[in-house]
Amino acid sequence: MGVQGLTGFVEERGVFFTELRVRDTKLVIDGSSLYHRLCLAPDADFRRGGDYGAFAAAVRDFFGVLRACGVAPFVVLDGGRGAEDRKLPTLRGRAAEQLRAAHGLSRGAGGCLVPLLTREAFVQALGRLAVPFVQCFAEADREIAGLANRWGCPVLSLDSDFFVFDLAGGYCPLSHFQWQSVRAAAGPQGCYVPARCFSAERFCGHFGHLSKALLPLFAVMNGNDYIGLGALEAFFSKVRLPRGCTAGRGGKHLRLQGLLNWLAQFAEPAEAVDNVLKYLKKHQREEIRELLCTSMEDYAPSDVNLEDFFQNGSYECEAARKADVPQWVLDALAKGKLAPFVINALILRSTFLRVQVENMQRPSAHSTALPIRQVIYGLLLRVSHSTEDDSPSKQTNELPTVCEFDRCQKTLKKTFVQAASLPPDFCDDRFPLDKLMEVPLLCRQMLLLETLGVKMSFLEPIPSHLQLPIAVTCYWICCSEPKVKLNQLKALLLMIVSGELQRITEDPDPTVLPAEDDSVAYNEFLKWKEKKLQNNDFDLEAAHGFCQWQCCLQMGLYLNQLLGTPLSEPDLSSRLYTGTLVHRLYQELKSAPSVENLFILSPKMAHLYLVLLNTVES
Repeated sequence: MGVQGLTGFVEERGVFFTELRVRDTKLVIDGSSLYHRLCLAPDADFRRGGDYGAFAAAVRDFFGVLRACGVAPFVVLDGGRGAEDRKLPTLRGRAAEQLRAAHGLSRGAGGCLVPLLTREAFVQALGRLAVPFVQCFAEADREIAGLANRWGCPVLSLDSDFFVFDLAGGYCPLSHFQWQSVRAAAGPQGCYVPARCFSAERFCGHFGHLSKALLPLFAVMNGNDYIGLGALEAFFSKVRLPRGCTAGRGGKHLRLQGLLNWLAQFAEPAEAVDNVLKYLKKHQREEIRELLCTSMEDYAPSDVNLEDFFQNGSYECEAARKADVPQWVLDALAKGKLAPFVINALILRSTFLRVQVENMQRPSAHSTALPIRQVIYGLLLRVSHSTEDDSPSKQTNELPTVCEFDRCQKTLKKTFVQAASLPPDFCDDRFPLDKLMEVPLLCRQMLLLETLGVKMSFLEPIPSHLQLPIAVTCYWICCSEPKVKLNQLKALLLMIVSGELQRITEDPDPTVLPAEDDSVAYNEFLKWKEKKLQNNDFDLEAAHGFCQWQCCLQMGLYLNQLLGTPLSEPDLSSRLYTGTLVHRLYQELKSAPSVENLFILSPKMAHLYLVLLNTVES
């Protein structure tokens, strides 16, 4: 969520914070805020599709600092949009903003855009680091507040809604959490992270002893992600708001400040709501009362007990039960083994496809992965397999549709997409969605491979953790438009091999003797990376192709997860995709084909490259 203008208002004054030394405590972390903060580093390249290895290293460093300071982190991630889909207008607005940012980046302007697979890389990094985390059924704010209050510990986030929640341990904005400036204290207490903690008491005291219980009403009236100001414009046009004595710079927060001073005259929310309604027409009053009261409930800590989840892995959620979500789907969502995309398609029959820095004149990069998404929709919405005597019109009527929000040139459009009709094994009444994992593993693997257009026999020479990315690469080559160029394919495979070389050199398997030629080859590769590029131009056509590959990989990952991972899940955090590197390799292959021999000093890596290339070309 987020309260309009509140972060700027609080930051501008600065008097509402207390200094805090964060050490030897539990810390409840808003995962969505954290991964956005870490991936939007000042030196990040946002045009070339993301450097997930560097992002995963930042995640590792962050949690390493917390451990050194005796901090026990518990990460809570947003899930789907929720059964009521109340944030749809806000999400459409954000998607349009991201589209404008992507278009600007594609033309060489500045800006930031979270790379497509950042969330997946973050969840994998948390798993590798053994950081406890949970992915909620819907928005996480209330569950974060509930868990932090149960433990009496701080919340770490960048969401202005946490200025409004009544938090026993306080709210630490990530912008004031100086994890890269850890300090050692005198005495036995050890090191700590310097931070600042928002004090709701100071905040309320600043506005004539405003009651903390009125902060949710203030947030709702000021406008947040769930409620716009339109409904209350009549109130604001008629009421005389006291200005108080701290107008601030430029007076841009006058209404916000006046509203706080006005609310301070009331003892509790019901009295304040009654006074708001006096300014509205009689026929509007009950509807607005209900809207305000319902919206204020968004700031009551949730009854979902996340402590239960972190102690015994049990995630119980009344909203999910009402939406008839199968228990295995809810469990997999909570453990990060299914993406929010899946729960949105299942409950809302609606999904957002995130834009990348691609060629806006061409169809969306996501269009390449449409057949994979249709199979996902078919599995979730259980489409029957058509028999020969079914008429085409009857088949069409029986196919459920999902509303996709995606880019059409430079605007956000919604399209209704039909789910795929599935093979008989998946339409057997014995195997509805809640029993999908009872379908034999080989059948699930066959559906995945048939969707990607490959046979298991082709993938057998390939290391198991690379089988899914290579199957996706085969699919990409067959389905992408315009067709993939040979140098694009070679650049992609060389990038995958470089990730493998880095993995076995920097994080070797203790049961395998390290080969000296691998170390030599890796050092040569690092020297090559240090060399200044002759041509660092941004090739938008090549970028569009690599965006298509990421879209295919994302949906390949989601389908593989939904089918219970019949293929091993590839590790994004071990440099499976490095956008700056793949673009550089592509540029250099055009002018210096000898780059293809980059790993010739390691027989193992040279052989792996040839195996990957032969598999895909065959």
